[in-house]
Amino acid sequence: MSDISVSLPVSDFDLSSRTVAYFSMEIALEPSLPTYSGGLGVLAGDTLRSAADTGADIVAVSLVHRRGYFRQHLDAAGQQTESDVPWSPESRLPSAGETISLTMQGREIRICAWRYDVVGVGGHVIPVFLLDADIEGNDVWDRTLTDHLYGGDTFYRLCQETILGLGGLKLLDALGAKPEVYHMNEGHASLLVIGLLEEQAGSAGLNGATEEDAAAVQAKCVFTTHTPVPAGHDQFGVDQMYQVLGQDRGRAIERFGCLHNGLMNMTYIALRFTRYVNGVAMQHGKVSQTMFPDYKVHAITNGVHAATWLSPAMHELLDGEVPDWRHDNNYFRSVYGIAPERIAGCHLTGKQRLFAAVEERTGQRFDPAILTLGFARRVATYKRASLMFTDPERLVKLAESIGGLQILFAGKAHPADLAGKELIRGVFEAAAHLNSSSLKLVYLENYDWELGGLLTQGVDVWVNTPRRPYEASGTSGMKAALNGVPSLSILDGWWIEGCAENTTGWAIDDADSEDAEASSLYDKLENSIAPLYAKPSAWARVQQHCIGVNGTFFNTHRMLGQYFNNAYFPQMSEEQAVPLAVDILASSKPAAVKAIKESALV
Repeated sequence: MSDISVSLPVSDFDLSSRTVAYFSMEIALEPSLPTYSGGLGVLAGDTLRSAADTGADIVAVSLVHRRGYFRQHLDAAGQQTESDVPWSPESRLPSAGETISLTMQGREIRICAWRYDVVGVGGHVIPVFLLDADIEGNDVWDRTLTDHLYGGDTFYRLCQETILGLGGLKLLDALGAKPEVYHMNEGHASLLVIGLLEEQAGSAGLNGATEEDAAAVQAKCVFTTHTPVPAGHDQFGVDQMYQVLGQDRGRAIERFGCLHNGLMNMTYIALRFTRYVNGVAMQHGKVSQTMFPDYKVHAITNGVHAATWLSPAMHELLDGEVPDWRHDNNYFRSVYGIAPERIAGCHLTGKQRLFAAVEERTGQRFDPAILTLGFARRVATYKRASLMFTDPERLVKLAESIGGLQILFAGKAHPADLAGKELIRGVFEAAAHLNSSSLKLVYLENYDWELGGLLTQGVDVWVNTPRRPYEASGTSGMKAALNGVPSLSILDGWWIEGCAENTTGWAIDDADSEDAEASSLYDKLENSIAPLYAKPSAWARVQQHCIGVNGTFFNTHRMLGQYFNNAYFPQMSEEQAVPLAVDILASSKPAAVKAIKESALV
């Protein structure tokens, strides 16, 4: 695992050699730290773990989130309530050693930071700086601004995003970082471009900033958009913009055309000042291009960090058979040299681990011999957790006809998402009515990093039923594939690229109605999946294909290489930009790093 935090003095780092600054509102650093909510943060953490493994010159910035996202509590009827997940960075992490001041809401606010070190397989370190406003001397309300991830009202959120973008930029400057590229992982961090514009304009100030200044900022910036869902594109009233950011910054945002429909839109700020924009799957790139026709939108398909999400049994198998997989995920192709029954054995071990956890959490005992489906993700209406219950009678008959069916659900609804909470109650209600000797349904509380790992390592089939085209990517199915788990999914997001029918999984046929799509789901379960599952040797080959075909591609080692090659430094080759020879860069010797960079110049 490369999610180890060490406590070296900040002086041990020469941040001036870090060429890329990665900004993200949330980053999943390790299971015990509540610095993430879901897919966006997990993707950010996986990206940095791959950066550490491959010796990439990255430094990252996020917020400390002292009270976390939330812990989910579900009562017997599926009613969700929430509680904070407080933690103390003082007791866990070293200080960044710098405190900066930021003008916001017409007053000065002081920001400190804590450092988390992501350590790769060869010892290379990616420092992550977590900004913290809880400093004595700050206004009492200001001290809470880095407490709750995605908490509070729009004013609170705008203040948070100001700290991330403008505060993060000032912190890196104070630490001596001189990145050539700033990567905004979603629009939450896009105010950093206003800070860059201030720096570029110099003594002329923002009021004197020119188009040439804007172009210079644009040349430094990369922006990844992660969702076509409107709620994922933060927007704020113009009055709030001026109140939080002040007159000069507000006027600059207006003058450079960053308002959209009369609102300050974080996505449009990023688009305006970015030279490279990408979606997170090929299909999502096309959808985003339609959403933002005035900007060129590329696509780099997401991945997952293999060493983080592979089961312990699979770790042991691969370390014995193809040990180079940890720093070069292309070696997953070598899984075809491993007997399929050994892969099936690793999966059975993962299934037994999952079922032991289910029994401990719920008292429900699952049978490892029975086909088990997993459905776990953030609970939002477009993800359609209830599609599987469109025809409950057919589902019951199907379970009886195939010798039994077990389904595990998990997922959190945002505290303000009443419709999402209603979906959870709907699953509980269905379970109460449908559970029988042939069909067992269980909803697991508090979906997080650890439960996500157990599920993707232990179920037999991963199910995903989003309403097209709202699934930008979807990385949980990638984690499942790495563990030999095929998907049954709507053809959206990553699955358009990952689905090889009857080989890596199955597509739920596109249709004009939910009834028709549900019918396709039932058909595939009854006529394709269950008969194949009844043949252990054939099923083991599917598990092998999931790893050999999809594991080889849908990983963050490959993804990060594409970012370096296509977005960060497109003049370099992939081999030069993200060298996979970890032994060269593992020691992080400045001379070695400099030599590789110089050899890459054209």
